[in-house]
Amino acid sequence: MSLIFGQLVIGPPGSGKTTYCNAMSKFLKSIGRKVAVINIDPANENMEYIPAADISELIKHEEVMAHFGLGPNGALVYCMEFLETNIKWLITKVLNLKDHYLIFDCPGQVELYTHHKSVSQIAEKLNQNLVRLCSVHLVDSHHCSDPGKYLSSLILCTTVMLQIGLPHVNIMTKFDEMKKFSDRLAFNIDFYTEVLDLNYLLEQLDENLFTAKYKKLNTSLVSIIEDYSLVSFIPLDVTNKALLLQVKNAVDKANGYIFGGNEPRDVQTLLACAVGAVNETERMSTLDEYL
Repeated sequence: MSLIFGQLVIGPPGSGKTTYCNAMSKFLKSIGRKVAVINIDPANENMEYIPAADISELIKHEEVMAHFGLGPNGALVYCMEFLETNIKWLITKVLNLKDHYLIFDCPGQVELYTHHKSVSQIAEKLNQNLVRLCSVHLVDSHHCSDPGKYLSSLILCTTVMLQIGLPHVNIMTKFDEMKKFSDRLAFNIDFYTEVLDLNYLLEQLDENLFTAKYKKLNTSLVSIIEDYSLVSFIPLDVTNKALLLQVKNAVDKANGYIFGGNEPRDVQTLLACAVGAVNETERMSTLDEYL
């Protein structure tokens, strides 16, 4: 049986997961890849794509809320536990798409990736069936405008990377909207995407009357992030093909698609050359469009 490759798209509510799934699937199709988007978010009511499989075929979020008297978050946890218990349903759907590249649109409840085990167990069961996934974690670029929110994003990304245990790529979304708050950025873009010296971030936190009260906690959190040194971000505007290409290449490298994918060698070579052509100067020129 050949390997199946794909992405597990996660991130907080409003980070742009469904928009990303739609844009990335169209981009990959435009370069000749067969793509299937699978929705495993039972609360997803605004899909911009036609899913190849939808968790609502198995269980419905609103019915769980009504039947068990649960709130939205509790019902999401129940649905993911139900999917884990009935993982054969998902595996059957996936194996019927074995000639496709898969993109999984996941729920936005962060507890599912930081404290709960169902998502990581689902990913493990898929891996056992030769599905090679990369978790793609989306974070809204607006968090860069607030030192406290940015620090929270770094902690969230670190925790998710350790909890899920998959090859991982962090994406900073909505770069096309950065002009709206560029005057509130304390540092240049590279500071936020490369996660540079966070001592400068501590200085910003100390200047804020609210976050300054938690100086010791902030220092400890920064120390954890720097000790693990796992987090960096790839910037993304889903309307920009150059940035989509960078994300695609990073994900393909992370999940091993470039070594075992089904694209013709000449297409893979062409894409590799295209990515190589986006050198640091060209990359910064592209990002400068947003500021």
